[in-house]
Order: sequence, then structure tokens, then C-alpha cells
Amino acid sequence: MKYALIHSMLAPMMETPFEKELSDEVLCGMKAEVLENEGIWHRIRTHYLYEGWVEEKHLCFDEALIHQWDEAPKAVVLQSHADILSVPKVQGQYVCELTRGALVSPLSEAQDGWQKVRLCDGREGWTWGAFLGEYLTEWDNADEPDLRSAFAESALAYLGTQYRWGGKTPLGIDCSGLCSMAYLLNGVLICRDAHMQAEFPMHEIAFENMKKGDLMFFPGHVAMYLDEKRYIHSTAGNNCHGVVINSLDPQAPDYRADLPEKLLCVGSIF
Repeated sequence: MKYALIHSMLAPMMETPFEKELSDEVLCGMKAEVLENEGIWHRIRTHYLYEGWVEEKHLCFDEALIHQWDEAPKAVVLQSHADILSVPKVQGQYVCELTRGALVSPLSEAQDGWQKVRLCDGREGWTWGAFLGEYLTEWDNADEPDLRSAFAESALAYLGTQYRWGGKTPLGIDCSGLCSMAYLLNGVLICRDAHMQAEFPMHEIAFENMKKGDLMFFPGHVAMYLDEKRYIHSTAGNNCHGVVINSLDPQAPDYRADLPEKLLCVGSIF
């Protein structure tokens, strides 16, 4: 198998080479399996099992760096945007910018609030330590209430983000990007599209059993249930263009009448 690391802030993924329609964005520090190539385009499979084509300029194929990255401790960017600077002060030269979900490797202890980090391609720099969080790769079903709240809090961090078809960062995000990132940031992999797939842990539950953090599936759309009949989603419909909160209660001012009647099913990992 051949692998590559994403070393750009994000790598736009297309369904076919040279296509202009975005299907996903793979974030800096993520590792992907390389399946085939066509000129400057490479078809990859991400660790969350999504496949598509990205341009070669976003990929690092250096085997030594890939091995080093596999072994390196990692932290995840939780800030919407984080600058990596040459020195631990705001006057430092700009090395690169990362978005929420990107991975870095912390180097040494924090210094006056600044954390030195290494990027997957070997570049080093400093970012504000509070911008980083624990990189989670697994989840504990015993912590269900906390995990449900964590899903909701992660989704709410994108509130107000513009809608972007195929996007999944604070620069722009779509409905499945929002839900899959909220789960991914908490160590849970779910389908990146607006439906359930058998290879992922989510399964259908009864509507009356829906709780915070569960997902609501509509034709071509997915939302996360919060509580008190409210849900969060990224939408380009109903005169909206981004991440908003709506209600299932017809009497509520933020009720959205076009969605409840189209609800197909509710999904949960619990």
C-alpha cells in the first residue's frame, strides 16, 4: 500500500480528476491511502473511508516523514483558525495557517502560553497552546452523557459558518461535514455523507428515543439533535446559508416547516 500525508491547510477532494465540484476537504496532518493516479491527480482513501481525487501539490509522499508522523504524538487544532509562526510571539513570521481539525505534533513544553509544533511535512513553528486539544481516536460508550454533550458542543462551535458544498472547516461547511466533524473531533468516525453506512457504528433508532447528539436524516440532508426539540445543521435552503439552529416545534419562532415532514430516520451510535 502507498500512503501520503496532507500538508496543505486543506486538500480539496473531487469525485473525478479535473472536476470542479467539491466533494470533501482533507485537513492538514491527515494520512491517506493512495489508490491510483492520473497525471497530477491522485485518488485517495482517507482514514474515515472517504474516497476522491486530490492534486499532487497537497500531498507529501516522503516515506521517512510518513513513518515519523505515524510515531509522533499529535494534537488537534480546535480554534477555528490557527497561525503557525516562526517564533513564540505575535510578531513571528507566518509559517502557515491551519483550521479546526488539523493535526500537529507538539514539541517540548509550552512556553508562556505558546506551543512549539511540528507539521507532518517536517516544518516547525509556534502556535498559541490554548488553540490545541487532545487528539482522540476512540470513544468510550460508558461516557455516553459526556460524549453526547461533546458532540453538541463541537457542532455549536461552527454556528454561523457559511455553507460550502463539500466543505468541513470554519471557512465553509456542508451538512454532513458539520456532523461528521463534530463526531471526528471526539474520536468517532461516521459516514461523511448524509446517510448511514453499515461499516460505521451508527444505527437507526426510534424518533421518540432521540437524544442530544443523535442525527436526523432527511433526503440529501443531515442534522444533529440538540435538546428541547432544537437541532443544528448547515443548510443552503429556506433563505439560510450556513450553520443555524432550528426547532421541531411548530410554535417556535425558529421552526422550519419544510424539514420535519421529510424526516427519514434518526441515527445513533449508542
